[in-house]
Amino acid sequence: MERRRFMQCLAWAGTGLVWAARGGVLSATTLEAAAEAGADFTFAQISDTHVGFGGEANRDSMGTLKDSIESINALQARPAFVLHTGDLSHGQKPGAFDTLAESLKAVKTERIFFIPGEHDVALDGGKEYLSRYGAGTYESRGYQSFDYRGVRFVGLVNVLSYKPGVGGALGDEQLAWLRKDLEAQSTSSPIVVFSHVPLWAVYPAWGWTTADGEQAIGMLRRFGSVTALNGHIHQVLQKIEGNVTFHSARSTAFPQPAPGAAPNPGPMKVEATELRRLLGVREVRYAEGGRPLAVVERPLT
Repeated sequence: MERRRFMQCLAWAGTGLVWAARGGVLSATTLEAAAEAGADFTFAQISDTHVGFGGEANRDSMGTLKDSIESINALQARPAFVLHTGDLSHGQKPGAFDTLAESLKAVKTERIFFIPGEHDVALDGGKEYLSRYGAGTYESRGYQSFDYRGVRFVGLVNVLSYKPGVGGALGDEQLAWLRKDLEAQSTSSPIVVFSHVPLWAVYPAWGWTTADGEQAIGMLRRFGSVTALNGHIHQVLQKIEGNVTFHSARSTAFPQPAPGAAPNPGPMKVEATELRRLLGVREVRYAEGGRPLAVVERPLT
């Protein structure tokens, strides 16, 4: 992505607009117009809660998590479910998973689906995470798929071999599972794929990429409508590649710098008045009939 286009995308962050892809073109509309259009169901995305973080970038990350949950509960239509796209904890701090589980009990939804971030598996290769969230996933390995009202949802794990400055990877076994899962789907089926590290190469120098992500993207290209959601980079970015639309999400804990805007990625301290504009959650609306999914960014301001 050219830097000019990247900055144009960032300019929309925090304005509370709906991004919708029509005919391969992103267009923005007001929240009110999106609401009037209606939806068959909605779901929410929450990401990078980093429970246990206490750095200068946000001294009250549990407070902003609480506000993020309240933002989800305030949605006009209760989300059918919530996707948490990883980094539940901050470096697997002791008790972090328990603290998050207790906090998420307040979310007004039927179910929350999880995938891990690199912070959730760094100390033990994912043993604690999978003992808590592996049930119901493929062979308890963390990756999963399910159908909801005609939409196929696929959750991928690309952090078990994550290396800073290198990025994530899916691995041959998961790619084989993904190929088999997608082969059973009609090309007209809407697909939502969610991962922690972006599947596309956002900024490889910082590890904001998945080494074998292009193989997964290649499997998705035959479908008429694909929405790819990820966390990890703590900011809103969008990209369209054919019928695949990629959306990176905000964190509830702290922002990170734009790609290349600092020597390294990591928690970014901003003015107190700016912090809540850079944190938040996402609402996604689906209407049956082949229309693209509408993505609504909801900052905490």
